[in-house]
Amino acid sequence: MTPDERAPVIVGCGEAVDRPATLEQALDPVGLMALAARRAAQDAGGRLLGRVDRLDVVNLVSWRYADPPAELAARLGIVPRVTSYAPIGGETPTKLVHEAALAIARGEAQVALIAGAEAQHSAARAQKEGAALPWPAFARDAPGRIERATYLHPLAVALGASLPVNVYPFYDMASAHGWGQTPAEAWAESADLWAHYAAVAATNPSSWMRRPVDAEEIATITADNRLIAWPYTKLMVANPMVNQGAAVIVTSLAIAREAGIDPSHCVHVVGGASADEPRDYLARDGYASSPAQDAVLHRAVALAEGKPFDAIELYSCFPCVPKMARRTLGLDESVVPTVTGGLTFFGAPLNAYMLHAAAAMTRRLRADAGLGLLYGQGEFVTKHHALLLANERPERALDPDHSVAAEAEARRGTVPPIVEPTDGPATLEAATVLYRRDGAVERGVVILRTEQGGRTMAAIPPDDRATLAIITDGDSYAVGRPGMLIAGDTPRWIIASA
Repeated sequence: MTPDERAPVIVGCGEAVDRPATLEQALDPVGLMALAARRAAQDAGGRLLGRVDRLDVVNLVSWRYADPPAELAARLGIVPRVTSYAPIGGETPTKLVHEAALAIARGEAQVALIAGAEAQHSAARAQKEGAALPWPAFARDAPGRIERATYLHPLAVALGASLPVNVYPFYDMASAHGWGQTPAEAWAESADLWAHYAAVAATNPSSWMRRPVDAEEIATITADNRLIAWPYTKLMVANPMVNQGAAVIVTSLAIAREAGIDPSHCVHVVGGASADEPRDYLARDGYASSPAQDAVLHRAVALAEGKPFDAIELYSCFPCVPKMARRTLGLDESVVPTVTGGLTFFGAPLNAYMLHAAAAMTRRLRADAGLGLLYGQGEFVTKHHALLLANERPERALDPDHSVAAEAEARRGTVPPIVEPTDGPATLEAATVLYRRDGAVERGVVILRTEQGGRTMAAIPPDDRATLAIITDGDSYAVGRPGMLIAGDTPRWIIASA
């Protein structure tokens, strides 16, 4: 087979949503993957599932299996030559589709299946009801998830800033301040942006939450839309309590022709880009932007060779990510940044969301033609991967080198040294406020710069209402405000009087 015949194309995509009446009827994550894979195979004409020789499974959280790829292969009755189980990360589906396309272009695979799913809704329901699930035995001895404490600074872990929902707000504050917005303007932009996602989710049959939600509802704090972490309400954060699965089949143009697949059904993989930030978010140059994100998206624009993106999916775990991305891409606020519906409204099957986006993008390009951009990211604005798809065959062959790490490093500024908290003056670099389920403040968490130029962290106790009020003020950001750092078992920071 010539390189020309090995041009990679997406030929099948399938999704599965499970809303069981009883837990006895609930599909486990691999069951969701298998259903989605069979639907992808049907979408590809029904002749390729048995020819799958590469199987990639997205990392799953809601249930543990000793060997998820082997479990899926057994249920599908296939014997792939190569299997992989991806690491955790929201960018991994984009990466896996890209890597499968590269393997096909190199002649290392003929038919690749990428699958992912979560059944967190059923798992949580079973735990709440104290009921057993009719799923394979939970593999307690299987390799577990990577613990964040292994790569995050101990200070961040101790202060409770080790979950994504507690970290992304730092970027929201720093980036909006850098753009010259007031907190109220940034809040309104987040709500308007999320309303775009909600409108798309309402029309997507695979969505978990299929109702339109307007910007006012998203922005208004209520009992059902409580604050989670300043400045995010519940309707601004990803919803992992879903049962959803997706699968995509990638093959070569020659095999697609051999299988009798109509050329208009084939979506071509044009190219992509990837780069990472330092895993410890305290070891970064700042929080107003992401050099890795910028490098990846600029490469995506270059790969488009002057053509506009006719459809876009910007990863949407929290508003700061697409807000930064669309500025880097130079997109107008009226541009709808999703073909899927977003991790709040479509649903957030954790690491697998972008596989649903790949399926939605494939359908869009088949129907409307043009060029599509998939952009996914993972961890804490850490790992970034973009992929371009098109309904027409690109003039250039797929570039095997998709890393733009060097470009990201060139964009990166000086990283301040991380220092332990000591008594003395410190200015605010970024902040958030964490809330309990009843709406009460749990604590504020701040990233600070010391007089010597070091970076450290501290808490704001819930009874320090004056400092918390300044952090959450809607008229101006406290970025750069001086204050006093008081070290101790739990270091705290008090903002200086105006």
